[in-house]
Amino acid sequence: MLRPFAFLATALLALSVLGSQSALADDVPSIVIKDVVVGTGNTARDDSEVRIHYTGWLYDAKVPDHHGAKIDSSYDSGRPLSFSLGANEVVEGMDTGVKGMKVGGKRTIIIPSRMGYGRRGSPPDVPPNSALVFDIELLEVH
Repeated sequence: MLRPFAFLATALLALSVLGSQSALADDVPSIVIKDVVVGTGNTARDDSEVRIHYTGWLYDAKVPDHHGAKIDSSYDSGRPLSFSLGANEVVEGMDTGVKGMKVGGKRTIIIPSRMGYGRRGSPPDVPPNSALVFDIELLEVH
């Protein structure tokens, strides 16, 4: 009788430890896209070459705008990011968030971890299972 109880206690302990690890990182269930400024230029579509300025933060559920620690910014380097939409050159959430923007537009996107860096994270700045927030400005579409 003691053996089944010991097994059950061990299993419950293991589940509580595993469960608490996933609670350490903030996450959101799905991507959130909010237009701050709607552009008037060309529209970004799959296979478009786009050029953007961006600033990225870790998602923080406790902060009203959800902007946690800053992880990267093209404004800091003075060099916009260029990539082909839909070509898997950036994280899935960035592709999804830029698609449909018009040149001159600005967006805030909240990316769930599965559409960002997922379980692996991006050391040292992005821990595993972290949701992200990006403010994006679409500069060009070709």
